[in-house]
Amino acid sequence: MAELKHNQSIIIGTSDAFQQVLENIKQVAPTNITVLIAGESGSGKEIIAKAIHQQSLRHSTPMLTVNCGAIPEGILESELFGHEKGSFTGATETRKGYFELADQGTLFLDEIGEMPLGTQVKLLRVLEEREFMRVGGSKVIKSDVRVIAATNRDLELAIRQGTFRKDLYYRLNTVKIIIPPLRSRKEDIRPLAKHFIQMTCENNHMECVEFTDDAYELLEEYSWPGNVRELRNLIERTIILEPNRIVDRPLLEKHINVTHEPLDRNLPVIVHKTTEQAERELIYRALIDLRMAVEEIKGLLVNAPIYDMHGKYNPGPSQAVANPSVLSDENSTLKEVERYLIERTLDRTRGNRRKTAKILGLGERTLYRKLKEYGLE
Repeated sequence: MAELKHNQSIIIGTSDAFQQVLENIKQVAPTNITVLIAGESGSGKEIIAKAIHQQSLRHSTPMLTVNCGAIPEGILESELFGHEKGSFTGATETRKGYFELADQGTLFLDEIGEMPLGTQVKLLRVLEEREFMRVGGSKVIKSDVRVIAATNRDLELAIRQGTFRKDLYYRLNTVKIIIPPLRSRKEDIRPLAKHFIQMTCENNHMECVEFTDDAYELLEEYSWPGNVRELRNLIERTIILEPNRIVDRPLLEKHINVTHEPLDRNLPVIVHKTTEQAERELIYRALIDLRMAVEEIKGLLVNAPIYDMHGKYNPGPSQAVANPSVLSDENSTLKEVERYLIERTLDRTRGNRRKTAKILGLGERTLYRKLKEYGLE
């Protein structure tokens, strides 16, 4: 089993695809080159970034992480570059940003695809000139920072949609490391599971738990939409909640989102069907699963906070929630349902995007992107 250790984390993978990832890490780590890590949510992009930093010449300096999708657009620039006292309301003192704090070290920009266009321009300048100015400042500050960026979005598509700068993409994409999804490297599932089993038992001072062969087979049959993060969470949940020291397939099925026909229902590519047929079938199943939660979604909408025409908060349930055809029509698509929920919640909050995002459990940047996608701006 091939593995790469850094600090307390172990990157495990025996598949050819993941061996290429490990080789890429070893090649780029000793350099100062900018790296773009691409992969689905939960695939381990931050762990890869940490491994690159730990094997670099900057390993004795800090690696700071910025989630570009979690910081509101209005303050992201200040977080990255800092600000001068009095530069805006609430700036009561001068503050250093991440580029100053990470000087001589590494800055990991997660969810780079969520960065606002205005901030992208300033990031490009830092990458090219290695200098910047604080918000409200006039002094040019030099910065020696290695940037590693990560995304789960198709940035080339974002460029065509006008939400990501082409010049920044080419600057970040000096070296691109693509993390394959867990479903495409089935041979990595068993060694990863064994590692998480051992780690969970040790961290919780528990007697070692054994998984049977049929339990491992179930893990290998599942599609893992949440990738390595979902596998780790499943292992931890099963070990903590089950008193059994031996975990077999029936016991594991209680904790995994899978039916008794895993090969026909969950694999992304079904061998006797074309890729297009398989993808269509997976989408159809996703719609079925979504409709199972429709009543729960309706209940959330009914009880969601609403605001009257004066913007006053009204905690009571809405009396006007209908049974919309988009939620009951079997031909509705995921996008139609999502668009309806966003549109309906916007109507309930009288267009207040911040309140809409909070009700729907979305980040404001994510909501803004979806508003543009669905033409609801």
